[in-house]
Amino acid sequence: MRYLSVSEIAKLWNVSERSVRNYCAQGRVMGAFLTGKTWNIPENAKKPSRKKMKNEQPRTLLDVLKEEKANKRRGGIYHKTQIDLTFNSNHIEGSRLTHEQTRYIYETNTIGIDNEILNVDDIIEASNHFRCIDMIIDSANHTLNERFIKELHFILKNGTSDSRKDWFAVGNYKKLPNEVGGMDTALPEEVADKIKELLLEYNEKKEKTLEDILDFHVKFERIHPFQDGNGRVGRLIMFKECLKNKIVPFIIEDHLKMFYYRGLKEWNYERGYLMDTCLTAQDKYKTYLDYFRILY
Repeated sequence: MRYLSVSEIAKLWNVSERSVRNYCAQGRVMGAFLTGKTWNIPENAKKPSRKKMKNEQPRTLLDVLKEEKANKRRGGIYHKTQIDLTFNSNHIEGSRLTHEQTRYIYETNTIGIDNEILNVDDIIEASNHFRCIDMIIDSANHTLNERFIKELHFILKNGTSDSRKDWFAVGNYKKLPNEVGGMDTALPEEVADKIKELLLEYNEKKEKTLEDILDFHVKFERIHPFQDGNGRVGRLIMFKECLKNKIVPFIIEDHLKMFYYRGLKEWNYERGYLMDTCLTAQDKYKTYLDYFRILY
């Protein structure tokens, strides 16, 4: 009987050497035996069939995010999403933290300052935003509702200087009128009803497309239900709803900010502006998924 090495069998079966070693260690290769640390495999050994569970489903991005979050894994898609989504979403709203500073806060839970003055609210909101991302991962498959939206806002703004202002309602709808991009938004007394109507309209759609998610986002931002933090809460909701509906999510990077704002403003007349911007961002996120070998 002629015996082959792991590398020779791997080429013969067109699998990785690691897979061959695993098959042998699991006793799934007839006649294979160890000499020291080297496997000797009969040349006529049959490649084991893959074990499949009935109704086995491929692992989704959400599955991977949940697993890496639970395992506190560093260097994976969960880690990258936490840092990139937090940095870009906060930076769009005026945070002065750099990407490196955001990463440092996330990875070490400390702040490194070298002859630099940092805004305390920027630091708090970065830390809070990490928790918001955990929340949208944990609740991704839940139906979107008012309680969830308010909780996101509470987590994002809790402990900031805004939370100490009498007129600022953390985790609740705005008390004072505000505007966005020079446009009027819903008055405080209108917000609750308008949000309920928007959620009812959105949740009635059983099969939600990317366009449905963007349409919700535009209408949410035009209501502008909170005194501050609307953009970040809105973008977190988009990420959550993409996960729920098995749509590749996306991160609006700071360099896309003006295209993003234009898309929000022109949505009623030309949906392509916002759609193209988000598809560009989606393509970037797909490169991350390709790198980490996550199917989509």
